[in-house]
Amino acid sequence: MPEHIKSKLAEEIKALEHELTTELPAEIKKAVALGDLSENAEYHMAKQRQVFVNARLGQLKKRMGELAMVNLANIPHDKVGFGSTVTVYDSTKDETIEYKLVTSEESDVSKGLISTTSPIGRSLVGKVIGDVAVVVTPNGKRELEVLKLSTIHDVALEETAKE
Repeated sequence: MPEHIKSKLAEEIKALEHELTTELPAEIKKAVALGDLSENAEYHMAKQRQVFVNARLGQLKKRMGELAMVNLANIPHDKVGFGSTVTVYDSTKDETIEYKLVTSEESDVSKGLISTTSPIGRSLVGKVIGDVAVVVTPNGKRELEVLKLSTIHDVALEETAKE
């Protein structure tokens, strides 16, 4: 997995843990000192934030665990998968589009970076050149024909050849 994703998640985890162990207890303590907790907005907001931070920490730690288990060697060399750059022909829009399949943390449709878990990403995974992927969208079905494919392994080979 790209290290910048792991470091970004680790930074967010560190910031949330600091908030959970340092900032929120101080806010709760200050709110308790104001008295009557039943009508104390500061107290209730701090407690709600504490619940949110705990939930977000759980999500981030789970995601870090998932990313740690990804083995790039298991990504196919001849099919669309994580890290692939795919040129497709969209017969519905009569245009050629290039997508790069990335993690959900990196996705940015405006830059052509789509998540492997997005509807388009899921429909393209496992396809080879010449295959047609059918994507169900709110506007109806789209058919994407794979015209060109460069996998994460192809990119690694190109970078090694440059060195």
